[in-house]
Amino acid sequence: MDDPNADTEWNDILRARGIIPPKEEESKEAIEDMYVEALNARKKEEESLENKTLDELDELEDELDDDRIILEYRKKRLEEMQKLTEQNKYGEVTQISKPDFVKEVTEASKECYVVVHLFKDYIPACKLMNQHLAQLAKEFKATKFVKIVSDQCIPNYPDRNVPTLLVYGEGDIKANIVGAIAFGGMNMTVSSIRAQLANVGAVPPEKKEEEDHKKKKSIYRSAATAALSSDEDESDNDDRGYY
Repeated sequence: MDDPNADTEWNDILRARGIIPPKEEESKEAIEDMYVEALNARKKEEESLENKTLDELDELEDELDDDRIILEYRKKRLEEMQKLTEQNKYGEVTQISKPDFVKEVTEASKECYVVVHLFKDYIPACKLMNQHLAQLAKEFKATKFVKIVSDQCIPNYPDRNVPTLLVYGEGDIKANIVGAIAFGGMNMTVSSIRAQLANVGAVPPEKKEEEDHKKKKSIYRSAATAALSSDEDESDNDDRGYY
């Protein structure tokens, strides 16, 4: 009797017509291929679920047979949203007084970073700092921003040292940034303050794309200012020609 696994032309014809089964090696390879394809399909399905919203996951529950995977991702997404909500609970600069300091700063910094602005109302640099901090507080709601009158926080604290930013984390002070000059003086910007805070981890650093965008805006503004100045100079020269 002929061996059905023999590597002959006749057996190849019979296998092609389905008269005899494929060789054992081919069967194993086919099974392995099917297994790899199934794994890849499962991985692709899971990756596609990563970016789905809760509503999209609900829709998929009705379409797919394997509810278990959908429910796992739905639970994961809800936990992520809840954690994000718990972290992003601030969003503004709150004024505190000396008796509140331990609770609002030291204790609070065990759960998140706390940025404290020591200020005086009459000092222009402090007003500018408060404006920029308000913008940062809205952007980074997981970081707590507070302000306190400087000599209420530290008796006899020199006015020349304000604005001062104290950064607390893990229940202890992480940084003490003294004076407007550290942020660029009266030319301080949201970006210059953010850079100082990012150095100690209180807020994320600016991404390269954000920096490039701001540089472009600055270039456009400079070009526009130069164009206006040029127009004014030409206008002045024209005016002088009439006298």
